[in-house]
Amino acid sequence: MKVLPQLFNAQKWTLSLSALLALALLNSNAALAQPSAREILERVEDAQRSTTNSAFNRIQLSSCQFGVRDNQITCTERPRVKALESVGVNFGPENKDTRSVTIVLEPPAEKGIGMLSVTYDDSDLDNETWLYLSALGTVKRIASGNSDDDTEPASIFGSEFTTEDQDTGKLDEYTLTLVEEGVEAGRDVWIIESIPNEERARKTRYARTVQYIDKERFVALRADLYDQHDREIKRLLASRVELINDVWVARSLTMMNLVSNRLSNMAILEINTGIDVPEDFLSQRTLTDVAFRETELQKLREQIN
Repeated sequence: MKVLPQLFNAQKWTLSLSALLALALLNSNAALAQPSAREILERVEDAQRSTTNSAFNRIQLSSCQFGVRDNQITCTERPRVKALESVGVNFGPENKDTRSVTIVLEPPAEKGIGMLSVTYDDSDLDNETWLYLSALGTVKRIASGNSDDDTEPASIFGSEFTTEDQDTGKLDEYTLTLVEEGVEAGRDVWIIESIPNEERARKTRYARTVQYIDKERFVALRADLYDQHDREIKRLLASRVELINDVWVARSLTMMNLVSNRLSNMAILEINTGIDVPEDFLSQRTLTDVAFRETELQKLREQIN
């Protein structure tokens, strides 16, 4: 008579073991389906590059001192607004490098100021940026920031965005960790931490970056940027995410400098891709030769009008 309880317990144990094995199999399949931090960021960067691939874009760049009122971030002064036109082409292996020219159209006092940028995906190649100041008539090459001294990556037309903030690629220079899943702006996100390796750390002001990536649209909805003391110094917020040419794009980017309490908003008013961009347009000549620049810009505008 004592055999029956033992048989019952053995059956119960068999059922429990089967349930555990099934649960382990489900977790294993979920892990296999979950992309890695690198795979996620590669898809994010591919989407970002789509806006510079044979593209002509119109941008509004606004900057101001900000404060918090009624739990809302607001400008405490009249924003400084600049109108920009940007032309870019992707090139190199797998079209992962980008060459672009951005020109200031307004305000009139800054018209003609321009920036030529070349961004390389390869970690062995340093990105290059040249700034043209129309009032001085000179082109200045901008060096990368170096954490060993007091220099900073160059500001983009006096805004809180820097040349480093616009970089893509070079994921090999970071340790990437998928920390957890969460919710940001009402969207399910992956939370990914990026820590630069020793070589990259000498070129960046950011000792750690935490990004919140929309799981469905592969767009960075937020990025928290930390210094070497693990103090959050800047925060990037993205909004107005729209589907353009089958790619989700954030048309509004706000960079908040949490040290100076200044912010800049970059609103992409127009995104035009598939533009025929002459190779010689993306050069220093476009920065310095006004007649050449205006003639070629007009040809590009005619392609979209």
